[in-house]
Amino acid sequence: MTPKAVTVIKRNPQGAETWRYAGQILEEGPTWIRLEAFFNRPDTPLQELVLRQGDRFVETYYSDHWYNLFEIHDRDSGALKGWYCNVTRPAEFSSGVISYVDLALDLLVYPDGRQQVLDEDEFAELNLDPSEQQNARQALRELQHRFERPIKS
Repeated sequence: MTPKAVTVIKRNPQGAETWRYAGQILEEGPTWIRLEAFFNRPDTPLQELVLRQGDRFVETYYSDHWYNLFEIHDRDSGALKGWYCNVTRPAEFSSGVISYVDLALDLLVYPDGRQQVLDEDEFAELNLDPSEQQNARQALRELQHRFERPIKS
C-alpha cells in the first residue's frame, strides 16, 4: 500500500497558522494518525539536542487527547534522539490535512528517560479559560506518566 500524503498545520491559540509541512501517513485508527515527516527548518538547538534539517519525525496525532507525540530520529544514523510532546487542543482530521492548536506547554523526553517540561511561562501567558488550563495540565500529567516506565531503544 502506498503511503498517503498529508499536510500538517500548526496553529496558535487564536487559530492563526504558524507552521505547515508535508508528511506521509504510516497508519491510522478512528481517533489517531501516525505519520512520517522530515524536519524542514535549519538546524535548531533544543536543550541538549540539535534538531537537524532532515531529521526523521514519527508523529502521532489524536482527536481525543490534548497532545501529540513526535519521536525524533537522527537524519544520518537513524538513532533515537528523543520525544517531543506538544500539549494541544485535540487534533482535527480532514481530507489530507491534520490541524492542531499548540498550547505552548511541551515535554521533552530523552532516550535515557529524563524528562523536561518546557515553555511553562508561555503557557501561563496564554490566558486560557480554566477548563482549557485544566485539560492542558492533565495532558501534561498523562504524558509524564506515559514516559515514566523504562524506555527501550
